[in-house]
Amino acid sequence: MEANKIETKTLIISLATMICIEVATKFVISKGLYNQMIILGVTRLLEIILVMLIVQTWGRGLPSIGLARSKMVPGAKKGLIWSAGFATVAFFGFVVLFVVGINGLTLIQAHLPKKPSEIILFFVVGGMLGPIAEEIFFRGILYGFFRRWGVVVALVLSTLIFVLTHPTNHGVPVTQVVGGVVFAVAYEVDGSLMTPITIHALGNMAIFTLSWIS
Repeated sequence: MEANKIETKTLIISLATMICIEVATKFVISKGLYNQMIILGVTRLLEIILVMLIVQTWGRGLPSIGLARSKMVPGAKKGLIWSAGFATVAFFGFVVLFVVGINGLTLIQAHLPKKPSEIILFFVVGGMLGPIAEEIFFRGILYGFFRRWGVVVALVLSTLIFVLTHPTNHGVPVTQVVGGVVFAVAYEVDGSLMTPITIHALGNMAIFTLSWIS
């Protein structure tokens, strides 16, 4: 993909906006007055809208973060292909882990709420809104900015920040590391943000579904 699409000004404004929203969200959640998943849903939707407005107003437009209209549908289709390939590799990976006595599901286990209504919200927020908001920021903004120093630098830095903002309570964050790399590579290869968004959303849905079943 083309380098130097994201200017420093766009990065700073987007980063400041995301930090302010996240801090405000943590404060509201800490008060315990509202449903946490609803708050997170509103937060992710707000992040999507504001970052897109920032890119459109102070940046080089939505095509600069891989959201050109002409690439939306083709990007989503390629995302489906990437997802199918990734799922196949993951399946054989789980088989190998099972053979050596390791339960691969423990590496991707998600903690789902107990109430059916909250589970639905969890899937909507974590499986749809979350991936869109994260891909716009981590790949569209961060990867796009770091890309000026080459693919390797952009991939490593954007993935590192992606992992650090997804704290985990058990060992190495395998899901986040693998996801960050796959999403960045897919964006680099296809040039459409719809590709990693589709992979990310379907991946989260798969993880949530497996966690719910197990």
